[in-house]
Amino acid sequence: MAQQIRLNAIVAESQLGQRLDQALAELFPDYSRSRIKEWILDDKVQVNGKLISKPKEKVLGGEEISIDAIIEEDARWEPQDIELNIVYEDDDILVINKPRDLVVHPGAGNPDGTVLNALLYRYPEIADVPRAGIVHRLDKDTTGLMVVAKTVPAQTRLVESLQLREITREYEAVALGCMTAGGTVEEPISRHPTKRTHMAVHPMGKPAVTHYRVMEHFRAHTRLRLRLETGRTHQIRVHMAHIKHPLVGDPLYGGRPRPLKGASDEFREVMRNFDRQALHATMLRLYHPITGIEMEWHAPLPDDIVKLIEVMKADAETFKDEMDW
Repeated sequence: MAQQIRLNAIVAESQLGQRLDQALAELFPDYSRSRIKEWILDDKVQVNGKLISKPKEKVLGGEEISIDAIIEEDARWEPQDIELNIVYEDDDILVINKPRDLVVHPGAGNPDGTVLNALLYRYPEIADVPRAGIVHRLDKDTTGLMVVAKTVPAQTRLVESLQLREITREYEAVALGCMTAGGTVEEPISRHPTKRTHMAVHPMGKPAVTHYRVMEHFRAHTRLRLRLETGRTHQIRVHMAHIKHPLVGDPLYGGRPRPLKGASDEFREVMRNFDRQALHATMLRLYHPITGIEMEWHAPLPDDIVKLIEVMKADAETFKDEMDW
């Protein structure tokens, strides 16, 4: 059973210059430094009311610390024989193409059956790497590419690369509404103040930057290519909803299918049955954490998004005389 915990403390003046994870390990001796580090990386720690995600951040003394986290009663992760689509692998990293309906990391409501459990089954030695080598995540119903570290040195370097914005992650998505031009959304994101499963744009949130460009127009939807500068939870979904163009199918942020006048029966059926956010991590580019060689991978769109785009194209062709472009 999961336990919700809330911890509060004041950093001592004597802790001036310590790393954040070191200071918190001293303030909360009941919890290991590795667990505290995971909380920091998972956006569970606030310093003076602001989320901090860098364990090596230095403290000055006097800061107010607040931790809001969930602890699983049995924190031992079990290896499970779950199929993974491995796009690339060497001694240090692997890249997977994650399907829909697969959670990346165990948590409340998803204690097992995750990418992490699959990694432990296939690579038992990865248990010695923090979070079994997972350095970034995709939402349960977001598909596409993610990199995993197989060794501690690779994990350390990949985390640094993410923080330095050296890893390029591009996505394809289908959004509600007709967008005429690309742009950038630069709005901070934090946990929603009242809906615990939601994130939201908030002035006290962590910096978040999403670039997007229009790939294709349809009658009432737009196909997009997006690039992340940061990697906040639900970032693309929150940012697109913020500019009034939520992703098709997104159950949390207003993307549920809407009737479209004159649409074909096939269009209506595809839209009615599309039950996840139309978001796919299509490109990943990084410098190898050990060799330093630049590497790049691509993942084609999954069948459900391909079908979605097909019916939207057909609909746009049918009504092309009524469209403005």
